[in-house]
Amino acid sequence: MAAEIDVLVVDEDDDMLELTETFLERESDAISVTTEKHPPTAAERLEDGEFDCVVSDLRMPEMDGIELCQAVREKRPELPFFLFTAASPSDIESQEGSDQLSGTVQKGTGTDHYTDLANRIEAASE
Repeated sequence: MAAEIDVLVVDEDDDMLELTETFLERESDAISVTTEKHPPTAAERLEDGEFDCVVSDLRMPEMDGIELCQAVREKRPELPFFLFTAASPSDIESQEGSDQLSGTVQKGTGTDHYTDLANRIEAASE
């Protein structure tokens, strides 16, 4: 078994947090998920280095996913950071700071996007 990858998932939607945690941990025995609803709290939690990767929604009320990524990059520039969002790739690419993302996975119906996200997390954490 691969070393455990500790992933912090950030989204204001409780149901989406639960689904993402369930499916990522189902997709990979190596992934262990912790969830956080509040981006500013997530940024604080990431400073201590306990997480190996971040997965964040884009649109959240207190701070959007790109702003969270920029805050994380100030303290941990090497940390893989993925957006997991319903926003289109063109919406994301047009935003300042999007070049700091490790990647983006678009939410959709079915479960294929969770497989894609788990694969990207594992690849970025090797």
